[in-house]
Amino acid sequence: MYFNSGYLNNSRLDFKDYSKPLVVCSCGTYRLKKRPKLPTFWAKGRRDYQILYVASGKAHFWFDGVEEVVTSGHMVLYQPKEVQKYVYYVEDHPEVFWIHFTGYDVKNILNYHGIPLDKHVLYSGTLPDYKMLFRKIIRELQQCEYGYEDYIASLFDIILLLVSRQQQESEKTTTSIPEEIEAAVAYFNENYNTKVSVDDYAESLHISTNWFIRNFKQHMKISPAQYLLSLRMVNAQSLLENTDYSVGEIAEIVGYDNQLYFSRVFKKEYGISPVQYRKRAENQSAAPIESDVGEITCEN
Repeated sequence: MYFNSGYLNNSRLDFKDYSKPLVVCSCGTYRLKKRPKLPTFWAKGRRDYQILYVASGKAHFWFDGVEEVVTSGHMVLYQPKEVQKYVYYVEDHPEVFWIHFTGYDVKNILNYHGIPLDKHVLYSGTLPDYKMLFRKIIRELQQCEYGYEDYIASLFDIILLLVSRQQQESEKTTTSIPEEIEAAVAYFNENYNTKVSVDDYAESLHISTNWFIRNFKQHMKISPAQYLLSLRMVNAQSLLENTDYSVGEIAEIVGYDNQLYFSRVFKKEYGISPVQYRKRAENQSAAPIESDVGEITCEN
């Protein structure tokens, strides 16, 4: 299991803090590799708020005793003292980011961004910016550099702003995804590690490249080139975590002829080199995961 997290002042205790409008308490990410499931259960909830972002795959949540499957492109909001029960299953290939927060103006901030307090699940889309922003928050919490408390609050506010934008765009888009875009997504998933030319692909369908890019981005919230890059990087992550292939072999597997170029692209995307990423994943896999009795596992 890949696990990475950071905590305000390196404290894992949940708390309320009304000294500022918005205070980020902790942030982290999970991605299952071999462990069959990862359940979490807080019978009495927590003292702070929590948002979980399903970046890929899906996760199972229970609200008022009823199970709801939350797919990628959605976030889940928990308010203080709400019962929290959810499970990640390895066969669902979940990648989830979570963030805990508090502050005296949280309700107004959420309302300002159009995030309803009477619902648990909200549409967010799968913008690459989310992963980047969550990872920045995690790094800031781990490094504790000057002014990091205010910086991570501003980064989280950007996440909320992007969610608001995605919801507004979703409301405007009432048409279904065109068959050409669905076919392109399937093709890219099968051939991401080859030299895919967006121009040549559009031409093979006898459609305009501009039309294809514009409609792909409208419905997928990401350009075809960015989508291909995301597929390559996600699969590179999995290979670094789960295999003993060298960086050069992994670069070739995901579609890069030049190992140095692959390493530069990877570092630009994640902030660390493939070698550093593998070492971090190995260290975190070796670290014990905090748990209560039986299968109950808590995030801090």
